[in-house]
Amino acid sequence: MTSQIQGIAFITGGASGIGKSTAFALARNGIKGLALLDLNVSLLEDVGSEIQSQYPTVDVEIFQVNVADESSVNTAVQKTVERYGRIDIGFNCAGISGTSTSTHQMSLEEWRKVIDINQTGVWLCQRALIRQMLSQESRGLREGRGVIVNVSSMFGIGGPPGPFGIPHYTAAKHAVVGLTKMDAKAYSKDGIRINAICPGFVDTPIIKEQIESGSMDAQFQMTPIGRPAQVEEISDVMLFLCSVSSSYMCGAALVVDGGFTV
Repeated sequence: MTSQIQGIAFITGGASGIGKSTAFALARNGIKGLALLDLNVSLLEDVGSEIQSQYPTVDVEIFQVNVADESSVNTAVQKTVERYGRIDIGFNCAGISGTSTSTHQMSLEEWRKVIDINQTGVWLCQRALIRQMLSQESRGLREGRGVIVNVSSMFGIGGPPGPFGIPHYTAAKHAVVGLTKMDAKAYSKDGIRINAICPGFVDTPIIKEQIESGSMDAQFQMTPIGRPAQVEEISDVMLFLCSVSSSYMCGAALVVDGGFTV
């Protein structure tokens, strides 16, 4: 059972998909303040307004940020702390799928675009969050100084089927799992818990067009549950990973893929 969530949360990719759903889940479950980051500021403003309308006790701050830009990330963390005093929970949800291309056909530009967002962006945000959390007082044995949850993928623990030409995405998501494990070991003694979630196919804007066209039906047939996840099925697990209900989890890569990788 997930406990009531307290404190201040910092969410990248907050304008849509898993990040947006996680923001609403936190608002429903007691979060005090939300810092939402995304490159699409128009969508982000809509999300912020909707949350404040439905949950007037939740304070929302939005930041237009490219997570691959070091200065923008650091400024967003700094301004969040100036407003709220601390950051208790960090969610690194921002990511892109990139163009489906095999390695021998892929340009360096395409490779770097995905790696910059999905890998370097997670590291930049995690570094900034860790630096802040190290400066904070612990809120207790189970709460600690802070919690970070990184969004990887089921393709972060294994390779995708042959038709998926996504070497850049796969490499980046493997790196997210590795970074999660490395920093979880390094900072657990400081009261900072870091875990990753590895979703399967999720009904979000990234693959909605393919879902609606039926082009992914074969992949869903390979999934024992037989369908993509609803985004709330992922954000519910995100909620668990940031709560005291998971206080003894550290360095985990929790697979939520409907059985695809079994």
